Amino acid sequence: MSTPHALPRQTKPELEHAYSRSPELGYEPPESAGFIRCLSHGFPTPLARWHYHDEYELHLITASSGKVFVGDWIGQFQPGQLVLTGPRLPHNWISMDVPEAGYAERDLVVQFPHAPLASACEGIPEMREVMPLLERARHGIEFFGMQAQATAHWRRIKSCQGLARFGAFCDWMGELARSTDFRLLSSAQLQSEDSDTQLAQINAIVSRITEHLASPLSAAELAQELGMTESRFSRFFRRATGNTFTDFVNLVRVNRACQLLQDTERYVTLIAYDVGFNNIANFNRRFLDIKGMTPTEYRKQAAGRFGLK
Repeated sequence: MSTPHALPRQTKPELEHAYSRSPELGYEPPESAGFIRCLSHGFPTPLARWHYHDEYELHLITASSGKVFVGDWIGQFQPGQLVLTGPRLPHNWISMDVPEAGYAERDLVVQFPHAPLASACEGIPEMREVMPLLERARHGIEFFGMQAQATAHWRRIKSCQGLARFGAFCDWMGELARSTDFRLLSSAQLQSEDSDTQLAQINAIVSRITEHLASPLSAAELAQELGMTESRFSRFFRRATGNTFTDFVNLVRVNRACQLLQDTERYVTLIAYDVGFNNIANFNRRFLDIKGMTPTEYRKQAAGRFGLK
């Protein structure tokens, strides 16, 4: 049993296949689901796992609080959190305050593929408004202050079919495309145009990094294990994550430090060593570069955003 302050073990994300989307789990029946698929479910559920899929996903939390994982980002969630994840960006929400009876409804979700929207933009100029939003979604986007609107949008889409459903979907996407109150979550783009084998390799590397943050791990060592030259490994890693190996390790370590700053009262110096930095000056410098603020400033802002004392 994990505790509220424990980081769930990172494993290879599961690829969600269309055939696994059973109506018994909250999906719409295959014969009625079109381009836009609605999903609602409670917690606990088999659907709450570290996974990815080929579709975009709009994900609204309606109950409970806990830990959210999006790519290399680790944070907290509470009712009202709205996140848009891009194709093949791994994600998971883990509730930490589950009553004995569980939650009948925790998640309201809309999934949709990229290709139909991209094709529509070629012939319908008005549709192009959504493309910058979809580009940002590669990192995962968290929107703020939209719980009421998001709930209403989801229920309207769910209740409609045909062109009415598509119109309701476009209304919501247009509102999100115009929103300025959001933040990008994952610094690393854990997605790939490569084969599933290569995607599995990169996710295994990411899992290893996140599970052993304080352990020294070199690109040369990983390259040797994969049977690659170091230069080939560097190209492979950068293509899959958008970062050099060193930058990615620093990103993951800083994000783990953010979780500890939010969840504990440990001294900043101890947190720096916990996540693998050998000196506090280097930790402060990397943290400032990545987060745009010092660890102390981050802790103060995080306490206000998440209601922590």
